[in-house]
Amino acid sequence: MRRHRRIKNQQEAELDITSFMNLMIVLVPVLLLSLVFSQVRILNLQLPLSVDEQDQQQDKPPKILELVITEHALTLNYPSGILLKSFAKTEQGYDFALLSNYLQDLKLTFQQQNIDKKDILILLSPNVDYQTLVSAMDTVRSFKAVVAANLIDAELFPLISLGDAPEVENAVVNSQGEQP
Repeated sequence: MRRHRRIKNQQEAELDITSFMNLMIVLVPVLLLSLVFSQVRILNLQLPLSVDEQDQQQDKPPKILELVITEHALTLNYPSGILLKSFAKTEQGYDFALLSNYLQDLKLTFQQQNIDKKDILILLSPNVDYQTLVSAMDTVRSFKAVVAANLIDAELFPLISLGDAPEVENAVVNSQGEQP
């Protein structure tokens, strides 16, 4: 008795990826649309003119608006070296809102006197941290204004130059006898 074994013809099963492809077709656009795209902003800085270049450009020296940032205060000078306003540092830090309001009034004054001033020179002491510099640059560049029920960035002084703050000759001595 022989038993005949039947050998079944077995074929490899094909993968049915149709449903997976349908899922991917729907899922990929949904994921792409839900991404939060980060914005990279680049702020162009101007190099301040040297004394020789200023003399070559015009006979009279230009009036430079300066913001001097030290560890203790923000000082606004116009023209260069002549004190316009000083904002002391408080326990909460620098008062950039007050600086912005003052710069808005100053910009309006310049416009009323037909002075087209768009540049500012920010002078930093060596101990000023990076976040203070960024906040100062954001403050002097523009301010938030409401125009026709829309919030926009209104221009103040967008042409920003950086430099080192001048050394203070007369060091102020605080109540503990230490120099700041």
